[in-house]
Amino acid sequence: MFKKTATFFRVLRTGWVLIRHDALVPREYEKLVPWPVRLIGGASRIFSFGNRKGNAGERFANALEALGPAYIKFGQILSTRGDMFDAEFARGLSRLKDKVPPFEMETAERMLAEDWGAPWDKYLESLSEPIAAASVAQVHKGVLKGKNGAPGDVVAVKILRPNIQKLMSRDMDSIEMVANLAHGIVPKLRRLRPKDFVSEARRAVMLELDLRLEAAAASEMRDVAIETGLFRVPALHWDLVDKNVMVSEWVDGMAMSDDAILTDPSIDRPALAAKIIQSFLASTFQFGVFHADMHEGNMIIDEQGELVLIDFGILGRLGRKEIRFEMETLYGFLQRDYHKIAQVHFDIGYVPPGHTVEGFASALRAVGEPIFGKNAEDVSMSKVLLQLLEITDLFDMELQPQLILLQKTMMQTEGVARRLDPKFDMWEASRSVVEAAVRDEFGPKMLARDMLHDASRIRNAVLRSPDLINDVGALAKAWREGEIDLGALKKSAPKTSMIKSLGFAAAGAILALGAIYIAALF
Repeated sequence: MFKKTATFFRVLRTGWVLIRHDALVPREYEKLVPWPVRLIGGASRIFSFGNRKGNAGERFANALEALGPAYIKFGQILSTRGDMFDAEFARGLSRLKDKVPPFEMETAERMLAEDWGAPWDKYLESLSEPIAAASVAQVHKGVLKGKNGAPGDVVAVKILRPNIQKLMSRDMDSIEMVANLAHGIVPKLRRLRPKDFVSEARRAVMLELDLRLEAAAASEMRDVAIETGLFRVPALHWDLVDKNVMVSEWVDGMAMSDDAILTDPSIDRPALAAKIIQSFLASTFQFGVFHADMHEGNMIIDEQGELVLIDFGILGRLGRKEIRFEMETLYGFLQRDYHKIAQVHFDIGYVPPGHTVEGFASALRAVGEPIFGKNAEDVSMSKVLLQLLEITDLFDMELQPQLILLQKTMMQTEGVARRLDPKFDMWEASRSVVEAAVRDEFGPKMLARDMLHDASRIRNAVLRSPDLINDVGALAKAWREGEIDLGALKKSAPKTSMIKSLGFAAAGAILALGAIYIAALF
């Protein structure tokens, strides 16, 4: 009870902080909201006196910083979508990517000593002041102690913020309470499953707060990077990785969040935009794993012009079923085969019974045709998303928690690509990766893999069949010798139990025949 009360007051504090920074209903956008909301915004502005400096995005960023790390994460996502909100608003939020105020150097040195069991200078020749700081951690530049007279490697030393686990958990409690209230008070929001959305987000975020897990994710993505050849991941120094500290190769280059990247003549921005989307899709479709926090603060263009991904605190994963669904959906849009896309949604069960494939296909056509083949600057993504939300409402579709990270990351990556190249064409950029993935997924190689998988399942079933047959035999023997009264079982046992018993007996017989058949083949 005390925890819920404390969380409730933190939710109230969230509203108060937004009001204090004129970020609840920013004055710049008050004409876009209904008059009752405008009235509330005007009244609340009385309390923001002295905090009205900067544009709406900058004030919102200040409020999110004051609220805590989970809110900063939210701001990072919004900062990549200037096309959906307002370019000036997104620019105001952009510093949340890697320019959040750092914590003190003294605290960083203390945390290193606690995790390493010795002062930092036992392992490092030098350690800089914070180079970059974000919601969860900050990064220092260091130099390892050299061996045999050779100079040591230059490294990035990432250190979690102090008490971050407690702070993040507290923020997520507040967000969870708001989601629960929304679920109970606004019935129309229930199909979006806000409670499940927050639960999935909490799981992903809390995993980010152990740098040993992030190091493992970085190592896995480094293997993916080598296989695809589309991006690079810095090498790790595993002997200096601990719960609150991670040490990796230092990368010299330009952060994607730097506005200079938009004017640097040495950078082929259209090619870079395409590579970002292709990196995300290739790792997803080929390996079922992807970097799930791809904002500009987590991307670097190194001195060789190569795309480098960093910060793997949040890693997304998909099962084969979800990979095939996303693959077939994207491929259907590339082919403008709306009936196929609709059928895929029905096959996987994302559209509930009572609707028709033809009706859903027509609705998808209304979304796809106006934007197909158009450049980013000619497409309003806010309108497209609004239309998609309306369609999911019309067809009673629920949000799919297992796809939340994928959809969020796809939105981020497309936003980054649009910033680099206003003429960016999402469909053409993704075509080569999607078509290659479809060929692999439904080609002879994948068919052979599926056959081997099925054969392995059959083999395991056959290996278990003797025990099952023995059990059926023992049951028959007990019945024959009067130890089991089948008539009494029929009266006392539920019908479903009898069906299950018969099913097990039938399964035993089928498996026995299968064993004989396979033995005959081999």
